[in-house]
Amino acid sequence: MATEEAAPAALNYIPEVVLKKRKTNEQWAVRRKLQHEERAKRQKTGNFIIKKPEQFIREYRDKELDLVQMKSRGKRITSASITPECNLLFVIRIRGKNDMHPKTRKILYSLKLRKIRTGVFVKASAGMMEMLQKVEPYVTYGYPNVKSVKDLIYKKGVVRVGKERIPLTDNNIVEQELGKHSIICIEDIVNEIVAVGPHFKSVTSFLCPFVLNNPEKVLQGKKKRFEDGGDSGNRKDKINELISKIN
Repeated sequence: MATEEAAPAALNYIPEVVLKKRKTNEQWAVRRKLQHEERAKRQKTGNFIIKKPEQFIREYRDKELDLVQMKSRGKRITSASITPECNLLFVIRIRGKNDMHPKTRKILYSLKLRKIRTGVFVKASAGMMEMLQKVEPYVTYGYPNVKSVKDLIYKKGVVRVGKERIPLTDNNIVEQELGKHSIICIEDIVNEIVAVGPHFKSVTSFLCPFVLNNPEKVLQGKKKRFEDGGDSGNRKDKINELISKIN
């Protein structure tokens, strides 16, 4: 008598709706995990800020007010106020960008002043003085002497070679980048800047903006002009006192 074959066990049937829901739940769990990780990363870096509508309105009004004030300062510019007393200026950015209009930011960026408490050498001219007066609440500037120029370059000098920022300590780098202009050492850079020589633009393009200190809050970022007891505007020769404190 032939042995009867055992009937195959019945498979557990799972409805298609349940399978779809399970897959959806898994996808949702993965998304939630990624969201939590991203939120934790933003909170850790301190960039996770929820702004209220009132804050957006206030920032918009502040920026529009900054534009109106910049235009007003432009109308008050006189020939005497934009006539430089010296060929060389050192410009320092003293304020951030919370209430800054994009046109103001564009001027500061054109001067390579992208960050607060950074400084650059520029050639003094009527056009430059006019530009600085338009963004006066955000900068302070003046006429540096030879000692200030030398101290800044030797203590804070950083240059850009390709995409790298390198401390200015090696004459070989200077000769490699500026040798075609007969500038072969750090002292030549100092002399070119002090004299505002024919290759001044090449030298200042080679230099990165100077990153300055602020011990004991020497610079508090007051919009009031320096001559009125604030921080901004033209300090003339007194810029050298400030440089000695923040260099």
